[in-house]
Amino acid sequence: MNSIKNDTIIALATSAGVGAIAVIRLSGLNAIEIVNKHFKSKFGKKELTTVKSHTIHLGNIVDNDRIIDEVLVSIFKNPNSYTGENVVEINCHGSVYIQQEIIQLFIKEGVRNADAGEFTLRAFLNGKMDLSQAEAVADLISSTSAASHQVALQQMRGGFSTEIENLRQQLLNFASLIELELDFAEEDVEFADRTEFTNLINKISIVLKRLIDSFALGNVLKNGIPVAIVGEPNVGKSTLLNALLNEDKAIVSHIAGTTRDSIEDEINIEGVAYRFIDTAGIRNTEDFVENIGIKKTFENIEKAQLVLHLIDASKIIFLEKSIKELKEKYPSKKILTIVNKADLLTENDISKLNSQFSDLLILSAKQKSGIEELTNTLTQLANKGALSNNETIVSNSRHFEALNNAYNSIKEVQKGLEAQISTDLFAIDIRQALFHLGEITGEVTTEDLLGNIFANFCIGK
Repeated sequence: MNSIKNDTIIALATSAGVGAIAVIRLSGLNAIEIVNKHFKSKFGKKELTTVKSHTIHLGNIVDNDRIIDEVLVSIFKNPNSYTGENVVEINCHGSVYIQQEIIQLFIKEGVRNADAGEFTLRAFLNGKMDLSQAEAVADLISSTSAASHQVALQQMRGGFSTEIENLRQQLLNFASLIELELDFAEEDVEFADRTEFTNLINKISIVLKRLIDSFALGNVLKNGIPVAIVGEPNVGKSTLLNALLNEDKAIVSHIAGTTRDSIEDEINIEGVAYRFIDTAGIRNTEDFVENIGIKKTFENIEKAQLVLHLIDASKIIFLEKSIKELKEKYPSKKILTIVNKADLLTENDISKLNSQFSDLLILSAKQKSGIEELTNTLTQLANKGALSNNETIVSNSRHFEALNNAYNSIKEVQKGLEAQISTDLFAIDIRQALFHLGEITGEVTTEDLLGNIFANFCIGK
C-alpha cells in the first residue's frame, strides 16, 4: 500500500465491462491540468483549470486531432472533494475500448493506475473521514440488504466514530492528569479526582460492553443470518427450502437420504438477508457418502445462528423426545421447531399440538401453507430493535477486536482503582485502552493495518 503522494492516480469507478456509460476517476495535484490538455469543450475554448469547482462540462476527449469520445467532465477542486485533492470524473460511453483508450491516454501523461481503495485511503489520510468511516464505504458498496445498508450508512455518517471519539477524549483528559501526577510523584499529589475518574471508567465500561454485545446482531445483519434446516430424512427439508426460495433449488424425492451435501441459498425477508442451509437428513446409516453429509449437518448446526428443526407430522408421537434431544445437544442454540406435512393432521391434532407446545409452527411446505407465518417468525427472531432505534451497531470484526481489547484494559483500570494500586501501574492500562480506541478511528495506524483494510476495496473507490 502506497503512503500518500502528490502523484495523480486513475481508475475506472464503475463496474468493468460494457454498459451505457462508464465513469473514470482521477485524483491528485495535477488531475485537472492533465485532463485539460486532452479536453475540447463543445462551447468554445474552455480551460478546466479556471472553471469553478463542482461543475460539469460537455466536450470531447482527444488525442492530438483524434476524438476518442464525447464526454461529461466533472470538476472537484481541493479541499472540497472526496479525496481532499483535485478530482476529475469523466463520464464516457461504456465501451471497454473507449474506457481503456482514455485511461491509457492519461497513463502516457504520467498518471498512475490507482491501487485498490486508494481514493478512499487518500480521503482518510487527508482527514476527509476517519478509518471506521472509510471501512463503512466498502461495507456500503457490498451491502445486499436494507439492514446491512442501514448499518453501513450509519457508520459512514460517523455515528460510531463520534461515540468512540467522545469516550477516547474523556479518557484522554483524565489520562493527562494521571500522567501529570507521575511527573510529580515525589510530591504525592492527586490532580485527577478519583471519584470522578471511577465514575468515568464505569461509564466507559458500560458503553464498551454495549457496543461489543451489538456485534452479535451487527455481524449477522452485515453477512446474513445463517439458518440450518435439520431433521430426519424425507421430512421435507428440501421442499421447505424450495418453498422459501420460491424455486426448485434442492432435489426433492420420496427416497430417504436424497440430500447428501449441504445446499445453500440466500433470501431477503423484511430487509434482512438469511442464508438457508438445507442439510442431509440425520439418521443411522451404513452409507459412507451419506454419513459424510450427516457429519456436515452437525457442523452446519454449530455455525448456524438459527436452527429450523423439522418434524414429520406422521411422527408427532416422537415430537417431545426429538425436541428434548436437540436442545440437550445444542443448549445455546436458538431452535425453532416446525411440524411439516400439516395436511396429514386433523384440526383436532393441530389444536392439541398448539396447546402442548407454545412456540411450535405447523405448516405444509409442499402446499406452501404456513410459509408466511414462518417468515414473520424469522423477522421477529432477527431482533432488529437496536437498528430501528438507530442505536450504534458494530458490524466490523476489526472494531469488535479493538473494543474487546479496550474493554479488557478498562476492566484492569477498574481493578486497580478498587485495589488502590499505585498510579503508575494502572496508567499503563489507561494507555492501552486509549491505544485500542484509537485503532478504530485511525488515531493509531500502521502501514500494514492500512494495507490490509484498503486491499479489500474495489480499485476505483
